[in-house]
Amino acid sequence: MMPSPMEHSASFLAGTFAIGSVVGFLSGLLGKGGSAVTTPALQIFLNVPDFLALASPLPATLPTLLSAAWAYRGKDLVDWRVVRLTVLWGVPATLIGSFLSEAVGGHWCMILTGLMVLGLGFSLLFGSGEPKPSTHVAAGWAIAAIALSVGGLSGLLANTGGILFGPLFIRALGMPPKRALACSLIVSAALAVPGMGAHMYLGHVDWWIVAALSAAAIPSSYFGARLALSLRDKTLVRVYGALLVLFGAYDLWHLYLAYNR
Repeated sequence: MMPSPMEHSASFLAGTFAIGSVVGFLSGLLGKGGSAVTTPALQIFLNVPDFLALASPLPATLPTLLSAAWAYRGKDLVDWRVVRLTVLWGVPATLIGSFLSEAVGGHWCMILTGLMVLGLGFSLLFGSGEPKPSTHVAAGWAIAAIALSVGGLSGLLANTGGILFGPLFIRALGMPPKRALACSLIVSAALAVPGMGAHMYLGHVDWWIVAALSAAAIPSSYFGARLALSLRDKTLVRVYGALLVLFGAYDLWHLYLAYNR
């Protein structure tokens, strides 16, 4: 279904720029693309139609994530095995999810994602688990399971999955938080490409929204990543957990309001 075109007033673009600034900073801080926050923000504050709000943030995530990843250069924090396996399994899952998005509908998937984000947030906020030793090698099947499940959801919901990849890398794979965030940034950027192409083909992207989000988020995501690097691991995990709880609750509340209109 092709979304109807929108009016792009100066106030609309200013509002989109403001959303991009905030979400970009959080994206860099948490190693995520930001669609899980941008989509409901566009719907609530700017009345952007569902499919445009769902898919338009996706092209903006690629330069945003690459800007944040630039802050990690030279830190030797990327586990390239985890990145390669996640992209290998995640790309086809993302493509399948993207082309099923109109048939399946995103409502229940968004509820599931919100619950998962909420649960992972509480796990990081109150959990006492320690990262595995640096010599620990994550099981290939565990990486594949994360990639397939998060990739499929990412395609359905037109996001990069970073809001789930980061905490799952920490909890399920036992990765140190900064290494998990660095890997999440690279994986999210790679998975943005197939999802972006699929939703562009389906006509779900408003390029004025993309431009305003990108212009704001590219610089702010870099500063968010620099802040993440400056925090102690324990502090970063607690901040990460608290923000995930807020994001999960925010998304579920938004879905509840939308369902009861």
